[in-house]
Amino acid sequence: MSAAVAVLLAGAALATPGAGPAATRLRDPVAAPAGRAERARHREATDPMAIAAGFDLLAACLQSGMPVAAVAEAVAVSAPEPLGSALDSAANLLALGAEPEIAWERAAAHPETEGLARMARRSSRSGAAFAGAVAELAAQRRLALEDRAVAAAERAGVLISGPLGLCFLPAFLCLGIVPVVVGLATRVLSGGVL
Repeated sequence: MSAAVAVLLAGAALATPGAGPAATRLRDPVAAPAGRAERARHREATDPMAIAAGFDLLAACLQSGMPVAAVAEAVAVSAPEPLGSALDSAANLLALGAEPEIAWERAAAHPETEGLARMARRSSRSGAAFAGAVAELAAQRRLALEDRAVAAAERAGVLISGPLGLCFLPAFLCLGIVPVVVGLATRVLSGGVL
């Protein structure tokens, strides 16, 4: 009897509406990210603002006065790729005493984190405020994503005009232009106007 109940419960867990993540974990445990760090890094594919949020978290930790190596290590756990791996690499190298130029090389190699590496290197050379620069980087990333979304919406508006024109132009010609031309042509040809 207990085996039948277990089978029924497993079937209900898989068939219950809204149980997408549970069903995914039950069907294929490898497909779903297991830990918090894996979920955060998996989020980058679904959340375009994830890197900007990672930059904000980095800026907040830096403003609290934490050392850069400790901040990079703390934020790397929840940051999406490629930011997470770049921060992890920089944190490990900075903790070992590497020069910032070398520690931020991995971040400089990826276009998404290249600005962060440039700001970190400049901050280490000149003593410029790193937290404010990272917050500015997050704002720039959000603005770029907003611009990209607006451009996509405008492009969709332009692309939709083609099919709409193909549908409405024949109707306009048949219902608006053709009756006027036919009416004028019958008057002209019957000798009413001339």
